[in-house]
Amino acid sequence: MSASIALQPGALERYETPSTCEPAWVRVVLITIALTFFAVFLLLPLGTVFAEALRKGWGTYLASLSSPDAWAAIRLTLLTAAIAVPLNLVFGVAAAWAIAKFEFPGKRLLITLIDLPFSVSPVISGLIYVLMFGAQGWFGPWLAEHDIRIIFAVPGIVLATIFVTFPFVARELIPLMEAQGAEEEEAAVVLGASGWQVFWHTTLPNIKWGLLYGVILCNARAMGEFGAVSVVSGHIRGKTNTMPLHVEILYNEYNYAAAFAVASLLALLAIVTLGLKTLVERQTRRQRQESIKASEIES
Repeated sequence: MSASIALQPGALERYETPSTCEPAWVRVVLITIALTFFAVFLLLPLGTVFAEALRKGWGTYLASLSSPDAWAAIRLTLLTAAIAVPLNLVFGVAAAWAIAKFEFPGKRLLITLIDLPFSVSPVISGLIYVLMFGAQGWFGPWLAEHDIRIIFAVPGIVLATIFVTFPFVARELIPLMEAQGAEEEEAAVVLGASGWQVFWHTTLPNIKWGLLYGVILCNARAMGEFGAVSVVSGHIRGKTNTMPLHVEILYNEYNYAAAFAVASLLALLAIVTLGLKTLVERQTRRQRQESIKASEIES
């Protein structure tokens, strides 16, 4: 039994028209709102930072960045990132590998713990380390007895930074590795490859752009972290002040030129990070498109 459906005039055209094809005035309004929001909340503050930093001239700007306290803050920021990012890289790869490739008891708990820093305030995470390693903390007396300083010292800053940044690499790799599956690794094992050979020659080439993307985000957060570091640092000039903390101290002292000079350096680092992030996203999209084309050809 056959049935025919009579279409009203213009029904086929309406069906074929994409649902996102809005009238021109709607698109203009939406684009204008987006660009206005972008200009007011991103470009204007960014421009203000550089304008205030250079208000008193290049001499004052360079003198603010070359002061001993500023150099100490820059070195400590770079040192903290240089320690935290590689450790989070190792943890992120290991956690993503375990979660994406294996089934084991406590898997859901591990995923929840990875997301924990996203739901806990950085100030609270810093306070946790104070309660653990501070003078009146759980391990405080033992640390004092052995002359080991964690709180109000570089180790505490590094620990707090690691805590707030460790989800970034893992969270970027887990969905990527789950989508890729384990067929290539299993084939490599069948052909006699060892565990390291499987990782270096099979897994790593497939996740390299996602891994780099996660490292970039982790590094950006490590250099710009304020809340957790502020709690554990003690704000000791020239010793435990990172760049964000140094900016706060200078601003509270009404030394606006120096404060905005250091802030402009952080802004430049953020712009470079954004550029790298854009390039990696482009490469990631290209890799995914090539994978989809390859799978279509195989099927």
